[in-house]
Amino acid sequence: MAAAHLQLPLFLFLLILVNPLLTVYGVGINYGTLGNNLPSPKKVAQLLQSTLIDKVKIYDTNPEILQAFSNTGIDLIVAVENYHVANISSDVSTADEWLASRVVPFIPATSIVAICVGNEYLTTDDEKLEPKKLVQAMQNVHSVLVARGLDRKIKVTTPHSMAVLASSFPPSGSTFALNLMPTMTSIVGFLADTGAPFLVNAYPYFAYRDNPGTVSLEYALLGNATHGVRDPKGYVYGNMLDAQIDAIRSAITALGFGNQTVEITVSESGWPSKGDHGDIAATPQNAKTYNTRLIERAQSYRGTPMKPKDKIEIFVFALFNENKKEGSVSERNFGIFNGDGSKVYDVDLSCQFCSNGGTFGFGEKVSGGGARGPSVWCIAKPHADEKVLQAVLDFCCGPGGVDCREIYESGDCFEPNKLLAHASYAMNNYYQMHGRNYWNCDFKGTGLVTFSDPSYGTCRYPQQ
Repeated sequence: MAAAHLQLPLFLFLLILVNPLLTVYGVGINYGTLGNNLPSPKKVAQLLQSTLIDKVKIYDTNPEILQAFSNTGIDLIVAVENYHVANISSDVSTADEWLASRVVPFIPATSIVAICVGNEYLTTDDEKLEPKKLVQAMQNVHSVLVARGLDRKIKVTTPHSMAVLASSFPPSGSTFALNLMPTMTSIVGFLADTGAPFLVNAYPYFAYRDNPGTVSLEYALLGNATHGVRDPKGYVYGNMLDAQIDAIRSAITALGFGNQTVEITVSESGWPSKGDHGDIAATPQNAKTYNTRLIERAQSYRGTPMKPKDKIEIFVFALFNENKKEGSVSERNFGIFNGDGSKVYDVDLSCQFCSNGGTFGFGEKVSGGGARGPSVWCIAKPHADEKVLQAVLDFCCGPGGVDCREIYESGDCFEPNKLLAHASYAMNNYYQMHGRNYWNCDFKGTGLVTFSDPSYGTCRYPQQ
């Protein structure tokens, strides 16, 4: 029984809560807004609380979105648009003005954990975008965060396309493009120094679409290819995404950063459900297969053949089909949901003990009414680190003063006998006892504030 382990010393609990190396991994998603038929940000934020999605990446600092995600327990990654990078790079005061007007008003209620400076900035066709300005802009934004004491909470990075590589195969021999070497050296050095991740937008779909005769569909769809693809150094790849990640890893090592820790995050990856005429790759079934496996990959905590123990954070692309995006038909059809909120295809985003009982759909009625009101509860975030959850449970039921008899074996909330369920009950009691302030439901990022009653059966979650 999870609730029985109540001997963890208070000092150890506090150590876990302040240790920045203990990271909670979940599933991220990209939330684009280039559509004229999308649900309101408030509705999106409310309904995402009922899913296994715990991180959302957007492409600007839309104030309506930032406000909507306040006190949801969902981490947000915001962005400096490409056209604004030059201004931010000009001087630190400009960066400070941007941060003061775009980000600071929304924290800490909105959990902003990273700022992306530009998006695929180095590989766009716009000749006005100068590589040196990207590096300077990143440095300026970081300097402002340091001055404001926000640099430990908010990291600065920039997403790259796979086009920054000279070649991506074999993975062990990959390097960055020769003309980008100086810039990439500066960027990777910056990331290593500040502890920020290297972001890559990786799409096996494009490789298969352009070369269906030479690339195996199962290999592109994250399946375990029958024989796999063998790297000259002996690594065997069962899917293309792992090979793409390791290609980036090799390129970073080739710059001389092999002995420094630079985490790799897949900031975009997905598969479209519809494409131009003749695009045999873009189908609802392929999209469902890829994104289902991608979500499972994000939750698996496994690494790649080169670094099997290194966890890879993944952001699915994308939440919605965006009918106003430019480019090919496929560009407008990467979404899991249509603009009206209906599912393009069925991908399971549900989870136990989320804010509406585990269902998710913009056209579905949310249990408990789904409306934001005076009632509010605190529960454990899905897929939170179990060591942290156990420490939270031990603290709440011990020094925290929570009455945990209901989650003991004879209690109404003992079943299901799972750590996540027991921690949720204890965290909510602590949260209600201390006045329902958002910081009383943080618990090192494992807590989630919900406006829907998580009670079930005879198990009742107290409220203030």
